[in-house]
Amino acid sequence: MTQTKRARRTPINRAVRHCLTLSLPCLALGTGVIHAAEQSNDAVVLDQVVVEGGGFFQPTEQTGQYRAPASSSATGLTLTPRETPQSLSVITSQQLEDFQLDDVNSALESTPGVTVEQPETDRTYYTSRGFTIQRFQIDGVGAPLPYDNVQGDIDTAVYDRIEVVRGANGLMSGSGTPSATVNFIRKRPTADTQASASVSAGSWDRRRIEGDVSGSLFDSDRVRGRLVVAAEDGDSYLDRHGRERQVAYGVIEADLTDSTLLTAGHTWQNNDSDSPLWGALPMYYGDGSPTNYDRSASSSPEWSYWDNEDHRSFVELQQFLPGGWEATLTGTYLTSDSDSEIFYLYDPAQQLRPGTTEDLSIIMDNYRYENEQWVADAQAKGPFDLFGREHEAMVGVNWSQSEITDYSARLYETSDIDVPLDQWDGNYPRPTFGPSDGGSDFTQEESSIYGATRLSLTDRTTAILGARATWLENSGVSYTVARESEYDAEIVPYAGLVYDLTDTLSAYASYTEIFEPQNEVTQNYQPLPPIEGRSYEVGLKAALFDERVDATAAVFRTEQNNTATLAGTFSNPRPGYFNYYEASGDLTSEGIELTLAGEILPGWRASGGYTYLEIEDSDGERARTFIPEQMLRAQTTYQLPFWPQMTVGGQIRWQSETFRDQQYNTGQTRQDDYLVTDLMARYEFSDNLSASLNVNNVGNEKYLNSVEYDQAFYGEPRNVMLTLDWKY
Repeated sequence: MTQTKRARRTPINRAVRHCLTLSLPCLALGTGVIHAAEQSNDAVVLDQVVVEGGGFFQPTEQTGQYRAPASSSATGLTLTPRETPQSLSVITSQQLEDFQLDDVNSALESTPGVTVEQPETDRTYYTSRGFTIQRFQIDGVGAPLPYDNVQGDIDTAVYDRIEVVRGANGLMSGSGTPSATVNFIRKRPTADTQASASVSAGSWDRRRIEGDVSGSLFDSDRVRGRLVVAAEDGDSYLDRHGRERQVAYGVIEADLTDSTLLTAGHTWQNNDSDSPLWGALPMYYGDGSPTNYDRSASSSPEWSYWDNEDHRSFVELQQFLPGGWEATLTGTYLTSDSDSEIFYLYDPAQQLRPGTTEDLSIIMDNYRYENEQWVADAQAKGPFDLFGREHEAMVGVNWSQSEITDYSARLYETSDIDVPLDQWDGNYPRPTFGPSDGGSDFTQEESSIYGATRLSLTDRTTAILGARATWLENSGVSYTVARESEYDAEIVPYAGLVYDLTDTLSAYASYTEIFEPQNEVTQNYQPLPPIEGRSYEVGLKAALFDERVDATAAVFRTEQNNTATLAGTFSNPRPGYFNYYEASGDLTSEGIELTLAGEILPGWRASGGYTYLEIEDSDGERARTFIPEQMLRAQTTYQLPFWPQMTVGGQIRWQSETFRDQQYNTGQTRQDDYLVTDLMARYEFSDNLSASLNVNNVGNEKYLNSVEYDQAFYGEPRNVMLTLDWKY
């Protein structure tokens, strides 16, 4: 068998092809840009209040701010940060731009209280408060993650901001998972014409282009459109690894009447990964001593690849009703397809020796995955009067169905690679994969009724009471393991209380319960029982510096039962099941969070937070030790008053040590505490043109991306990105 290197695709052509698919708003908006340019040379000022996703709000784009004035992610009610009885962080449009946070991993790495667990290059898990984040939302509507992870990347060019509600959020997310809910807020069309374009180049031949055009499609302003495209490709610090990513997003909204808004849009994203790490690198030798590879070390041959493609369409109908009420009906259709030929090198027999990679086990797989998902959501909210006071209410119904199929064609061999992995050239013959030796074909269906009310008890006291009732059904087979389960009317209550101590300081408390079915299996391939528990949070929230800065101090506690804990690896695993788990009893997570976001002084913006976290099992021992006990995330920029064209800034990501007990030995895989520092500078040549330089990992810190498993790989070394940005 001969080795072949997969030909590199042309990402620009692919992005253009999908741009043409969404070309109607592009052509119309292009005409609008030319017409507006002929009429005036003045900069366009974006109206601050537009309609999006169920309510009036202020978009963060073009505000230059590191805070959002309101959010509905926690309760479905549009509340200010002080009115929200949970911890909330927002990654704004300006933060995404300042620090080149072009994908969800880099954005969430910068978010207080969130860890990005990346055991492989193209599959990522996220945790908060000690538990896995299992739910994403888009514009407040749930987007279930069938395997609790993201394959490939999610490009952020499509989004105005990302909101993260930490703690259990069963009221809006569909289950009370105690980690966090990540809500992606899409960009929406604007009535005034605006456009932007950027080109970037950086380390490892990384190249990126972005384009964004928005405005009215006709003179009446009653129909508006927006088109966003981005394409990126480049090599990597990892040997043989390269990536391409393209995204296109088109959206049109129309005022059907003065009180009826119809919005429809489509997003396409493609990720192609050459020589991806699947399973990553063994972290210890057969005698238990740690390995120490070069950061560029890779266990992937030249021929391996992992490609992912997503299509997401949505339609939203919003009706504004008398008395300040509004109703929103949303439908979403998603298809996700993954195709890969991947290579896994691991050491279950404890045979890894310095200077060689011989005698290790190899799994090669031709893996294909398809997910077809439908989501429908109907919601109404508005004010009402009772006992002489005005209150708010929200009620909704939600339905989702995911049909998942995947196929695996595996081959097993023993390694004859006679050099260390960081000296290997990736030369390994590509096998001829046969037919599938197993797969999955199952359906996940979920229906919910939810509601909440915000009661104005006194001039200073408000209470939020709510609940969600959920019906769940799983049916089908996953690699010969039955996926059959059904849960009826599982109710998750929610209660919150906010008391205004002063005009700028509030105390709050919240309580909710947890119910979350699990996909992990026991050693007998039986599913684990659902997770159940309770979540509490109390804290203080302040609006500082003339309400330009939001600050929060929170204390939280989560009590959880039946949590899945890795118990071992199957000696002869079925495809799709490397590990088995046990419901290890009770877990308790408790800690504190301190966060701040906003403009401290004119031109000085900051966002960040500190988290202290303790996770204990039923015996009082530290659990989930791959999650750090302490984390610090901070971003800041400053526009120089003596040189206003220049803005400088930086961000830091620090975390305390993490470790895990070795699965096949008596030692530990350990990552000491580490600090990663990024710097940025931007120079504005004019109101329309600027250039920025980002230097990431300035100190060239060497660290592991995750120690959740026995195998891992290192984070990016020092790298740079230069961007030229034009805005109209």
